[in-house]
Amino acid sequence: MNINLTTAQKDYAHFLPALSGFYATYIGKQRFDNYVDPARIPSNFKHGVESLNYLNQQQGAFTYKWSLYSAGHANLDTTIEVPKEDMVRNRDRENTWLLGDSGGFQIGKGVWEGDWKDPNCPKAQKKRDGVLKWMDAYMDYGMVLDIPAWVARSPEGAKATGIDNYQDAVNATRINNDYWMKNRTGACKFLNVLQGETHTDAEDWYQQMKDYCDPKKYTDHFNGWSMGGQNMCDIHLALLRLISLRYDGLLEKGLHDVMHFLGTSKLEWATLLTDVQRAVRKYHNENFTITFDCASPFLATANGQIYIQNETADRSKWTYRMVPSVDDKKYATDNRLFKDAVISDGIFKNFEDSPITAELKVSDVCTYAPGDLNKIGKEGKTSWDSFSYAIQMGHNVWSHINAVQEANRQYDNGIIPSMLVEERFDRLFFRDIVEAIFATDKKDEAIAVANEFRRYLDTIIGTRGATGKRMTNAQTYFNNLFDTVEETNEEIVDGEFSEEQENKLEEMENEQL
Repeated sequence: MNINLTTAQKDYAHFLPALSGFYATYIGKQRFDNYVDPARIPSNFKHGVESLNYLNQQQGAFTYKWSLYSAGHANLDTTIEVPKEDMVRNRDRENTWLLGDSGGFQIGKGVWEGDWKDPNCPKAQKKRDGVLKWMDAYMDYGMVLDIPAWVARSPEGAKATGIDNYQDAVNATRINNDYWMKNRTGACKFLNVLQGETHTDAEDWYQQMKDYCDPKKYTDHFNGWSMGGQNMCDIHLALLRLISLRYDGLLEKGLHDVMHFLGTSKLEWATLLTDVQRAVRKYHNENFTITFDCASPFLATANGQIYIQNETADRSKWTYRMVPSVDDKKYATDNRLFKDAVISDGIFKNFEDSPITAELKVSDVCTYAPGDLNKIGKEGKTSWDSFSYAIQMGHNVWSHINAVQEANRQYDNGIIPSMLVEERFDRLFFRDIVEAIFATDKKDEAIAVANEFRRYLDTIIGTRGATGKRMTNAQTYFNNLFDTVEETNEEIVDGEFSEEQENKLEEMENEQL
């Protein structure tokens, strides 16, 4: 079974799975050797491990052309062959589209050390140049190497980078921007990243960085925008920014066609961003495309979770529901289909099959029987081997993409999430506000509409539960960004994970040979 999710995309805002290096390794290395024993590959995988490659239009069990891959987890040396990244490096460029994340998060967390305020620092320059060459070689679009505004309050980041205040982050980002502006080849188009943790800082960041997209200032200007910091989770601020871009001449057809929202997982935002995309296309730039990413499908599996169904009832909270997956050694010799086993045995109440799990046996996931030794020669507690994770990641990717597209289909059919309608007084739909903002050709009127409905817009929940009202405090944002949850064996309903949970995926990638 091959399901083409690309053709189902229509005119929706584009979700980009934030491709995990752990997942890509199986596909890439299998092309060079039997990284996975052929006897271990499920019988329903018609094209072997390549069946997991959603970027492969011919051999993937399902296909979807759009994705994101981070330079922060990549081998930046473009002069050597890197089998584990072959899924990215040797994809079909005509039928796929990849956005490169620059690795600014790694700088913010102190992983990429260096004096980023000094354009001559050897450590910083090596990464700066490496990321640029890697983007030019393998990405269609890429984000510039921004220094997140929150780095000054990250103990690890401040220590590793020497950046201890907001303006330092701005100045360091300008160094990176200037270098990329001068040394880019043109093979990759770049998005100007907008940071800032408050409305004031976000406006200041925009004013200091907007020239990099201005065709009047630079012939070889940057080609669009990436919304970080408060911009990515505060829709009132995002709409104000779009108004500024429109009337500053920085949202033009053929010049600034792409806007990306970093780390956006909520289903309601999938439809909200479609509303914005449609309005901008209708009234200003017919090529305008919004993209948004999250790593939830991969993070879920790293934390033992599997997607089971979507919930998109009218006037309710929308979500993809994920629960702890089946992990029991008694299933290692069980030849029942995965869905039949988990439903019949009461492990899940419901389960929506994917092209990955259709005809998959439960023993393909729970592969270790009692007494079996794992790869380090010991009998572990889990019935999963490492490939069990990859299989379930594939299912979760399909489930997330399908959930986003189904949410948009339901929305177009008049099924509205509670977040996008206000009915306490007069019935007020988010889409009508957006329509009014972009229907006018006067900047002052557009701003007035956005501000008139600010109280409602501030109730729309963004990343990690943040809203416009709550996000005006920078420390609140920091706490939301780096919250911790100790227990991971409960349902995760919004596709959002704590820092501790996110680290589990990184640990798996680091342990992978």
